[in-house]
Amino acid sequence: MSRFNIYLLSFLVIFIFFNCKKNENTTSNKETILKGEATIFVDETVTPIVEDEVMVFESKYDAKFTLNSKSESEVLNALFNKKATIVVIARNLTKKELNIFEQRKIVPKITKFATDGIAFVCNKSNNDTLIALKEVIDFMKGDRSSKIKGLVFDNPNSSTVNYMNNLAGLSGLADKDVYTFKTNNEVLKFVSENNGMIGVVGVNWLSQPNASMNSVIDNINVLSVKGLNKDGYYAPSQNNFAEGTYPLLRDLYIVNCQGYSGLGMGFASFAAGDIGQRIVLKSGLLPYQIPTRKLNIIRGKSNNEKK
Repeated sequence: MSRFNIYLLSFLVIFIFFNCKKNENTTSNKETILKGEATIFVDETVTPIVEDEVMVFESKYDAKFTLNSKSESEVLNALFNKKATIVVIARNLTKKELNIFEQRKIVPKITKFATDGIAFVCNKSNNDTLIALKEVIDFMKGDRSSKIKGLVFDNPNSSTVNYMNNLAGLSGLADKDVYTFKTNNEVLKFVSENNGMIGVVGVNWLSQPNASMNSVIDNINVLSVKGLNKDGYYAPSQNNFAEGTYPLLRDLYIVNCQGYSGLGMGFASFAAGDIGQRIVLKSGLLPYQIPTRKLNIIRGKSNNEKK
């Protein structure tokens, strides 16, 4: 090979190398922890709180999120199949699930940011607003001696179904007197129109209902629940979440597998930070860390006192 061809080849290699680096830097510069575009796969049962967090985040930073609301199984499958890199789920990853990422040499960044719960609801015409968790579990196992006419779930692959099946020690739902729809709103609507049915929904859909659901919410009762081997009935309220007396609690997590300092990291830090935790507090769920309240004292009076 002539000296000219050697020089030409060297020039081309250097040119290609620097252009690749330039393209790589240009791509990475499109997204940082506070700017760019990203998709979040969300467990449908906790969509309202994630929508609130995203709305405020986008109002403060040059960022745009696309929310993909799915059942828990669909969200996790998207994560394991590399179709999703940021997800919000209503439980932590199991050891077996973490092993999948360990084999890929990926360490997911997992951030807990709130505590939600699962609620039982019934038709407004039902005056009994108390229910024992054991009664529900027995019904799931086939016992039809209770006042329950049917159980209604949002989706056969949802986190609420998985939660209740784990409690009952079941691998699937019964074929008789157990119904599934696609969304929590469909469950609420069905229960509001059918007496004797017990709906199983995420508390987040009750604490932050869509405006179009107000008439439906007005026609249902949220039941107070007696835990297994426990005394007393407790409503799914923020206070009972904080005291740990409500028996159907679950934590919410942001799982970030982006592998770089992108919007996944920024959003998780925001949701777990002061502003994000105040959003959780206002939503009716329990923040992971209760935001502090600062009072400015002026001349012996706080600025909250009336003048």
